[in-house]
Amino acid sequence: MECGENMKREINGELLNVPEHVAVIMDGNGRWAKKRFLPRNYGHAEGAKALEAICENCDKLGIKYLTVYAFSTENWKRSVEEVTGIMNLFRKYLVDSIERSNNSNMKVNLIGKREGLPEDIVQKMDELERETAGNTGLQFHIAINYGGRDEIVRAVKKIMKDADAGKISADDIDESLFAEYLDTKGVPDPDLLIRTSGEERTSNFLPWQLAYSEFYFTDTLWPDFDMDSLIEAVRYYNKRERRFGDAK
Repeated sequence: MECGENMKREINGELLNVPEHVAVIMDGNGRWAKKRFLPRNYGHAEGAKALEAICENCDKLGIKYLTVYAFSTENWKRSVEEVTGIMNLFRKYLVDSIERSNNSNMKVNLIGKREGLPEDIVQKMDELERETAGNTGLQFHIAINYGGRDEIVRAVKKIMKDADAGKISADDIDESLFAEYLDTKGVPDPDLLIRTSGEERTSNFLPWQLAYSEFYFTDTLWPDFDMDSLIEAVRYYNKRERRFGDAK
């Protein structure tokens, strides 16, 4: 789907366009911990707290969709100790999220490849989606075991299966149909991408969906990204003249 409609909101005395859909590459947990002479997994734990906070802050600002990059298909290359710590953190986060999400009327979806994840985590993901399916507030998407190229390959395979079954033909395939086979089916493309920690690349995150998104890069490490940081990103977004391939 194309980028969504923006909404005017008064924020700290400023009238700002609030993006409908914000995507975030949450980077810098390890560096945050290293600066404090703490284990990397302590940084991931603090990053999880920042994740809880940004959901609340997005809801307060009127952002309707939030998609975060939690664990990529490439992150399996990290040390066994770090990956084990992250998976244990996921387990706790997924369980705690059910009550927290229902209390805030937040709908949660998990995107990415479930094959390869521990079975108990997949079960918790299914339960979280099931228990929050009826919520009508912020739509929160967590990318776990996600890679953008992998998502596109999986979409192509599903299209080919449907074509072989006679459900679609080659002439049916266009951008709109292709988007229906992606993990983000039915969700407007992000208006704004935020990446923390000073890195300036998309790292295989939502390559199809970010085609016309605005990019905001900040040196702030993810555990320190708070409401003021989010408002600053929205201010930056308001300075951009959005173009979708047309000349103005």
